[in-house]
Amino acid sequence: MLIGLFLALLLLVLVMVISTRRKENLREAILPTENLLVKSDSFDRDGEIPEVYTGYGEDLSPSLNWPELNEKAVSISVIMDDLDHPMGIFNHWLMWNLPANRTGIPEGVSRGEVVQELDGAIQGKSEYGGKHYYRGPKPPMGSHRYRFQVFVLDTMLSIPMDSMKRDLMIAMEDHILQYGSITGIYGKS
Repeated sequence: MLIGLFLALLLLVLVMVISTRRKENLREAILPTENLLVKSDSFDRDGEIPEVYTGYGEDLSPSLNWPELNEKAVSISVIMDDLDHPMGIFNHWLMWNLPANRTGIPEGVSRGEVVQELDGAIQGKSEYGGKHYYRGPKPPMGSHRYRFQVFVLDTMLSIPMDSMKRDLMIAMEDHILQYGSITGIYGKS
């Protein structure tokens, strides 16, 4: 009887955690209108992400391009999420303070908090292991959609390097000039 009560309590706590996380994900899902074209030389829009860009391959970040920026642009932020994770939207990668003189990023961004080859852009902590670098798709089964979002901002952000997606989203609020995304699919059978 005591074990049954413990299991029921554990289940209740788990349901509460999942419910809270889903509510947070709903807030994050409210995004600006897309007014920026985002492309990739690494995969087609809504196409399959090649294995080299996944956790089953070399785990290289794919290239991303955004050809036209607002003249008031100061910096760019990039967020990559798994849209089909069992716990809800799950963050794999985030970067901010990429200077607006860039119209894209190459594949294979280096690991670490500060990305020197991208003019000192900052990579925050992802939910996927709390790392300061790109963590590619690695679904244990089935196909998942992975969304790469690009936010063009009217400012540089002053947030700690250990910031996570929620911190970044809050810091970007009221500073977004342009927004665009590209989604790719990856799955293992």
